[in-house]
Amino acid sequence: MNRFHVRKVAVLGAGVMGAQIAAHLVNVNVPVVLFDLPAKEGPKNGVVTKAVDGLKKLKPAPLGVPEDAARIVQANYEEHLYLLAECDLVIEAIAERMDWKLALYEKIAGSLAPHAIVASNTSGLSITKLAEALPEAIRPRFCGIHFFNPPRYMYLVELIATPATQPEVLDQLEAFVTSSVGKGVVRAKDTPNFIANRVGIAGMLATIHEAEKFGLSVEVVDDLTGKKLGRASSGTFRTADVVGLDTMAHVIKTLQDNLAEDPFYPSYATPPVLKALIDKGALGQKSGAGFYRKDGKTILRLDFASGEYVPSTGKADEIVARMLKKAPADRLKLLRESSNAQAQFLWAILRDAFHYAAVHLEAIADNARDVDFAMRWGFGMQQGPFELWQAAGWKQVAEWVKADIEAGKALSAAPLPAWVFEGPVAEAGGVHTAAGSWSPSRQAFVPRSALAVYGRQHFPENVLGSGAKAALETGTEVFRNEDVRVWTLDGEVLILSITCKLHLISQAVTEGLVKAIELAEAGYKALVIWSPDDVFSAGANLESMLPVFMKSGSKGIAPEVKKLQDAVLRMRYAQVPVVAAMRGLALGGGCELSVYASRRVAAMETYVGLVEVGVGLLPAGGGLTYIARRAAQMASAGNANADILKFLTDGFTNAAMAKVGTSAIESRKLGYLIDGDVIVPNKDELLYVATAQAKAMADSGWRAPAKVAFPAAGRNALATIKGQLANMRDGGFISAHDFHIATLIAEVCCGGDVDAGSLVTEEYLMTMERERFCSLLDNPKTQERIMGMLQTGKPVRN
Repeated sequence: MNRFHVRKVAVLGAGVMGAQIAAHLVNVNVPVVLFDLPAKEGPKNGVVTKAVDGLKKLKPAPLGVPEDAARIVQANYEEHLYLLAECDLVIEAIAERMDWKLALYEKIAGSLAPHAIVASNTSGLSITKLAEALPEAIRPRFCGIHFFNPPRYMYLVELIATPATQPEVLDQLEAFVTSSVGKGVVRAKDTPNFIANRVGIAGMLATIHEAEKFGLSVEVVDDLTGKKLGRASSGTFRTADVVGLDTMAHVIKTLQDNLAEDPFYPSYATPPVLKALIDKGALGQKSGAGFYRKDGKTILRLDFASGEYVPSTGKADEIVARMLKKAPADRLKLLRESSNAQAQFLWAILRDAFHYAAVHLEAIADNARDVDFAMRWGFGMQQGPFELWQAAGWKQVAEWVKADIEAGKALSAAPLPAWVFEGPVAEAGGVHTAAGSWSPSRQAFVPRSALAVYGRQHFPENVLGSGAKAALETGTEVFRNEDVRVWTLDGEVLILSITCKLHLISQAVTEGLVKAIELAEAGYKALVIWSPDDVFSAGANLESMLPVFMKSGSKGIAPEVKKLQDAVLRMRYAQVPVVAAMRGLALGGGCELSVYASRRVAAMETYVGLVEVGVGLLPAGGGLTYIARRAAQMASAGNANADILKFLTDGFTNAAMAKVGTSAIESRKLGYLIDGDVIVPNKDELLYVATAQAKAMADSGWRAPAKVAFPAAGRNALATIKGQLANMRDGGFISAHDFHIATLIAEVCCGGDVDAGSLVTEEYLMTMERERFCSLLDNPKTQERIMGMLQTGKPVRN
């Protein structure tokens, strides 16, 4: 098999998207060169330098850690075109001007490597027209690639071929973007705004139109069209503010300039309210005002009637909120038949979405699955339009939409396509089936891509109606209790999945872990801890401990803490390798669970930290013991016999300040991931990679580490830390209770009142953890913090 290796990528254009694409390539360890025009004054790379410096300040952070900005090679078109010869992929991301792009292509064509793939990150210009500016030899290797902003966090990437693009080129690029960059790829047709922006922006325009029609305010619309509707929490108008109203207007103009024959063309008119905001420079979040404006701590919203900003106080009516909790069929029926303006508005925007998607499906996408994935991955919807339609009853919803079109209530008089009512779709009850998703152009249900890269995804995302089983319903079950499932896919590696809410660690989870280790040792090569959602574990289940605490106080809790400590040590010294496959939150006990595994395999978006101080406690599942042991190991590495405190300080600070890594990369910097651990760009490849790592470790003759005592930092180090804490307390930076908790953390990390270098064991330090944890449980200040967190979900500062 000829494999396409991407050794280096060039990104042309250091604007908002270009710089952030370069940043994400650095995140996934792909060498990158970022180009822009030479600066008119000062150093020639000044434009790129400014953009790279800006990456360190952007929120949400485009880089895993800010210092990785230095890994972006800076270049300009005047001095560094020769660097293009080293690049296997060139991504053009300059401004959306056809003339500028064509001029750039002429400039770079002679410097490209003969095998390089060239892709334009345009959000709507014709890829075919852009290709015409390239020499014929390059055209077969040219295509469109559309990242969504911000590129690190948005899962969707659209790939767009031209008639001249070689199929294998798109296959190679899809494999790279999926596995190495960590994205969900949808192939779009070369039509204005492709799939997601075409459907999404048309939907936002429809929402603005219907909101004005039904007299709904900005914040009410956002409450209705956010989480309650199964969409991004920012709703419609706040999303527009975040994207930028000028950016939204540009996408709208692409629709206006290129789709005069579209039956929905009148609905592409720029809403007067949007034009008025742009004309006065209110471009959304980046300018400080848009549909919303922040006034100190107060959020004001635009009043459509007056054009002034007024307090944001409206919410969805309770009766409508209740409707939205119903099953899809009942939900849509209630919304359609209600006389409530908010309900009528919601039915209208859903009807408009179904209508638009059905009419345009054949033109913009190969199949309905691609539309639904594009809207889920690009616009944060829980379900795409076809999924919701099908879930609510395909035939009934189609009749409702048809009736509204005929009654003149819809945005367009265009009828629904014939395939909606007749033939395979009608017979199947929707566009998604076990055989595949409906393709009007092929007149068939089209299965998922068979590219080899998707063999790395044991449980890829699926659309409703595809018949795909949920991960926890597959495989061979070996053991189950109320909070864990222990199972296997291949009979070689055992998988432990925590099944309770937020995967909180309970007595049942602890018992399940020990049982899984015993089963793995008895008949399997290895054990992998993995769950199929965005949480590894959010920590200990404090609520489940309350009845025990109320009955027996901290004395009743101590044995349960001891069980968890024994379980993580059992895992560390198990006779088979245990791999923690981490994604999303790994906090408190979840962090402790992971650091005692033989290896960690983490998705890029994994957030790891010891956060117990937020509820007035200290880590007692072995977290502080891990910090002390790691510091001793690092201090003695290479027979250096260095001062342990130098290696202990960061770990102590991270625990005492509840520092959480905001990426797997930062979590490694904090010491919660170590050398040899693996960071996986694509979340859906996590189980595949973790299983492969586990098998490789077992097949390589893996053995548990030797159980040995290690030197403690001792009383002098403890005195140094306490002195620094006292200064922070006296300076008003931390409370007296913070000082007390941090002092107890320091005592454990330093080994207590012992000489520097005294040998201690993990069990000794865990006893210290347990005793101090229980003493804090008895402290009224800690009890205030725990109850505050359980009641409000927010930390109490006392």
